[in-house]
Amino acid sequence: MDITLVRHLWGVDLTNGLAHYAAHWREVGYEALEVSLRHVPDRSQFLRFLKDASFRWVPQVFSRGFGPGGSVREHLDSLREQMVECLAHEPLFFNAHGGADTWSVAEAEDFYSHRRRYFATPWQTRHILRQFPDLRVTCDLSHWVCVCERLLPDLGETTALAARHCHHIHARVGFAEGPQVPDPSAPEYAADLAAHEAWWEQIWRSQKERGFTHSTLTPEFGPPPYLQTLPHTNVPVADLATVCDWMATRQRERFGRVF
Repeated sequence: MDITLVRHLWGVDLTNGLAHYAAHWREVGYEALEVSLRHVPDRSQFLRFLKDASFRWVPQVFSRGFGPGGSVREHLDSLREQMVECLAHEPLFFNAHGGADTWSVAEAEDFYSHRRRYFATPWQTRHILRQFPDLRVTCDLSHWVCVCERLLPDLGETTALAARHCHHIHARVGFAEGPQVPDPSAPEYAADLAAHEAWWEQIWRSQKERGFTHSTLTPEFGPPPYLQTLPHTNVPVADLATVCDWMATRQRERFGRVF
């Protein structure tokens, strides 16, 4: 099994296009980009860059945008519309942020029975994954760490269940007080990093057992306000690109040692 590193464009300055990033991204080892087609300033330029620079693409699709509420049908129609926009451009796969956290269990079951942010907590997620054994998910357990305010020591069965359903990893490190540590290389976050890496390794082993030939991973650390800033200045306490590249390089090396 091989690993494919994916570079997200969240927090990347796209003012001057993407061409000037290509050499560095290749040097780090990124082979694909992850972004919504609706979140790039120039669709034609972006799609041309993918072709010219030979990057694969993981389209993000957000059911009903980021607005609260909405019916199951509205969310499904929104996903379908966005996916149709992307299909002609050979996406690697789709990363769908789907559903609404205000839905009842019955509404969620209706939504996922059609196959596609209801997964904000491990308890809601566990119910749906048990109901739909073929459902594939992107795992970003930093959100659960934040919601539960702990490194999930009592939720091993649920994280193992998520691993068995995981198709793609968002490798961000959360901690009890938030979804993103300022810098995962800092020694004060060693325990948080170790917990997340143990989950990712569990996912890799599950993927291998399921016959995957490739695993994909995005070091999905985000810009402010996800990335903490100094009070009264709004200056980030770490460099976002450096943090993402550090995580990408570290996980490629760890993957190589495991597999």
